[in-house]
Amino acid sequence: MLFKSNIHKQIYKKIKKAETIIIARHVGPDPDALGSTLGLKQIINDNFPNKKVYVIGSPAAKFKYIGELDKLPEDIENTLLIVTDTPDHRRVDGIDPRRIKNSIKIDHHPYVETMCSLEWIDDKSTSASQMVLELAFKTHLKITKEAGEKLYLGLIADTNRFMFSYTNAKTFDIVSRLLKETNIDITKIYNELYIRPYKEIKFQGYMSLNYQITENKVGYLIIHDETLKEYNVDAATPGNMINSFNHINEMLVWVTATEDKELGSFRISVRSRGPIINEVVANHGGGGHMFASGTRLQNEEEIFSLIKDLNIVTKEYIEKASN
Repeated sequence: MLFKSNIHKQIYKKIKKAETIIIARHVGPDPDALGSTLGLKQIINDNFPNKKVYVIGSPAAKFKYIGELDKLPEDIENTLLIVTDTPDHRRVDGIDPRRIKNSIKIDHHPYVETMCSLEWIDDKSTSASQMVLELAFKTHLKITKEAGEKLYLGLIADTNRFMFSYTNAKTFDIVSRLLKETNIDITKIYNELYIRPYKEIKFQGYMSLNYQITENKVGYLIIHDETLKEYNVDAATPGNMINSFNHINEMLVWVTATEDKELGSFRISVRSRGPIINEVVANHGGGGHMFASGTRLQNEEEIFSLIKDLNIVTKEYIEKASN
C-alpha cells in the first residue's frame, strides 16, 4: 500500500478546489474501470453540482448500460485529472496524464510508475471501485443510489462476486455500509452484469471445447478473427468470459489470446488459481494482479513464448506444492 498520510483528505481537497475535472481509466475498459470513473463522476456531481466533470475514453458497447462517456474538453490546461484503475501512463485511454500538472491516481494494481502529482495506490484493495467508495466514506461525501450501483458493479466484477482471494473483511465492511446507506438494487446489478445473448453462450462452448492444456496445467486458446466472425462476437468477448473457466481441475493457469484485427495484435488475458503470473506477464509487456493479468502481443510466436514462461512458473508451483 503506497500513499501519503491523510490521502483521502488530500484527494477531497483537490476535488473541492477544482472547477473542471477529467476522469480517465485504462484502454479496453472492464466494469471496474467504468464503474469507478462513472461512479466517481456521479459522486462529484451530487456533492458539487456546479463543477464540470468529464469521463473520457473509448466506449465499450457491452457495458454501455453503466453510463455515458464524454468528449475530452478543448481547454485542459487548468483541469484536475483523476485516473482510476490504471498503473502506468501507456494504458491511460484518451489522454497523457503527464501533460496535466494537477492530477490524481487511484489504483489497486501493483506500483509500476509515478504518473500523477498525487497517487493513492492500494494493491490490497479488491478494485478501484472499492477505493472510490472508501474515499467517499472517509470524507463524508454523499453517495446516491445511482453512484452506489455503478461502484458496486465494478467491485463485484473485479472480485467475481467476492470469490477471489483478495476479498477481505474491509471489502465486506464497505459493501455493508453501502447497502445500508443507499439501498442499491443488487438483483438488477447482477442481472445487468451477467445476462448474455445466446451467441455468447455458444461461443463459450467453443472455448470449452478448444482449450489446449500443457503438461503443467497451463490452458491456452488462440482465437482468430474468422472464429469471432463465425460466432458474431467481438474481440473483447473471450477476455470477458475468462473467469468462467476458474474451476477446471486440469488448469491452474489459463490464457486467451484473441486476434484484434482493428489494432493488428492479440488481446491476452491470463488468470491463475495459484501460481503468481503478473511478473511473467510484465516480462511480455503487460501487467496486472498476481492472479489476473493481461497484455497485447503481436503474433503467435510471442504468444507461445508467454505460454512457455507460464508453464515454467506452474511447474515450479506444482513441484513446491508436492514437496
